[in-house]
Amino acid sequence: MQPKTKLLHELRAKLRLGQAAATQNQALAALQFLYKHVIDRPLTGLGDVPRARGPVRLPVVLTESEVRKVLAELEGPPWLIAALLYGSGMRILECLTLRVKDVDLERGEIRLRRGKGGKDRVTVLPAALKTPLAEHLRRVRKRWELDLEAGGGAVELPDSLAIKYPNAAREWPWQWIFPAARRHVVRDTGQWRRHHLDASVMQRAMTAAVRRSGISKRASCHTLRHSLATHLIQAGYDIRTIQELMGHRDVSTTMIYLHVLQRGAGRVRSPADRLFGGDALSD
Repeated sequence: MQPKTKLLHELRAKLRLGQAAATQNQALAALQFLYKHVIDRPLTGLGDVPRARGPVRLPVVLTESEVRKVLAELEGPPWLIAALLYGSGMRILECLTLRVKDVDLERGEIRLRRGKGGKDRVTVLPAALKTPLAEHLRRVRKRWELDLEAGGGAVELPDSLAIKYPNAAREWPWQWIFPAARRHVVRDTGQWRRHHLDASVMQRAMTAAVRRSGISKRASCHTLRHSLATHLIQAGYDIRTIQELMGHRDVSTTMIYLHVLQRGAGRVRSPADRLFGGDALSD
């Protein structure tokens, strides 16, 4: 069987067997890559093969009392990170890659540099978290000063800033707000430095906190972001404001939280309540 015929057969088989959208798109991308970069010929004979779309699922959302229960099971930096995720709507990596200069305690703002889609945006720093964050920064600064004395204290800089500003890597404004506990050695230079806290550390802490709280929902770090958006809509904020705060490119992404609010027992009264009455179900 010719390579093209075999690959076409495999692609059609994946489509016919109802494979996941990611599997179908991967098969199509493999064909396109093969013909463009290996065979060096245009890919023909497929006809109109549209990109497969995955199922649209409603996000998991915690109530305010559930958020409180989860936060009560956390302490130290994981508590502060979780509180910031819920209070500002940041994604987990946006939070972990924050630098000291990105937070304005006086204005109550957090500036996110090159978030998802390479976009910058400003989000809110909850007033209730200013004091805990300031105390956390004092501890981080003390450890950074000890690192400087030991010959370290440098961090990774974006793009070519290390060349343009050779001393910036050891300056306080560029330090990670959530540095890792362990240091690592840069292979090229032999210098040791601290990376930011790895996302897996926070994800494990969140999973354990949800389990200890007794909540049956499959909540993750990203669930805190979903919960904030939903609670803002419940509080009466307009959808455009929430879109800007969350950093969504299209308002249709933000509209998913309206579907969360319009489903379930909170918005619909079951006819069974009228049929059975208040006490009939307990008989």
